[in-house]
Amino acid sequence: MDKIIQITSGRGPLECQWVVAKVLKVFLEEAKQNKIDYEIIHRENGDENLTLKSTTLLLKGKEVNEFLKSWLGSVLWIGKSTFRKFHKRSNWFIGIFELEGLEKMEFNEKDIQFQTARSQGSGGQNVNKVETAVRATYLRTGQSVFVQDSRSQLENKKLSIIRLKEKVMEFHIQQLEKQMQETWNNHLNVQRGNPVRTFSGTDFKKNHQDKSFKKERNKLKNELKNYRNDIN
Repeated sequence: MDKIIQITSGRGPLECQWVVAKVLKVFLEEAKQNKIDYEIIHRENGDENLTLKSTTLLLKGKEVNEFLKSWLGSVLWIGKSTFRKFHKRSNWFIGIFELEGLEKMEFNEKDIQFQTARSQGSGGQNVNKVETAVRATYLRTGQSVFVQDSRSQLENKKLSIIRLKEKVMEFHIQQLEKQMQETWNNHLNVQRGNPVRTFSGTDFKKNHQDKSFKKERNKLKNELKNYRNDIN
């Protein structure tokens, strides 16, 4: 199952952008541990090095829903600002939200329409009598590219596929950014209170309580197993 999630500082200050970058690192480490595949499909750098205003990820895996249960919502970092030493505030919130209603971003070469033409020189003059240039159009979106880099029609066709894919994916990301902006507006003030995760200190120590009750369930299973063994 695929999920698209956004980790965002909302309109929080630079400290929140720093927290986004730190949370992203922890998030990806746990995703690997839970065998969740991920792809960073968008990131907006923060106002300083090693900070992020937001990042958007595509997650894939059988356990992705269970994994996200302990992540979606507000995340709190407790600590003194690393940018403003005398700032009194010590609680910094960011948000992790699921982006819904987005079409899966795909690129299928079967949806490309190719047209050949003579390569054009300066002033529109035809360079070759042979049609080596290629125009490739992606029928789903109507976007196209014109390639005449090589004297080989086959090479130009290969290049046109690469460039068209980049253009189409850029279009998808623009749509995603639009959806992100709408989501951001809906969560203009990142939800405070009752954070799903809490971290503290410059070493980003986890103060997280597992809300999935996985440990409790395993404990009960073991107790039940031992009880059955005693009966037998």
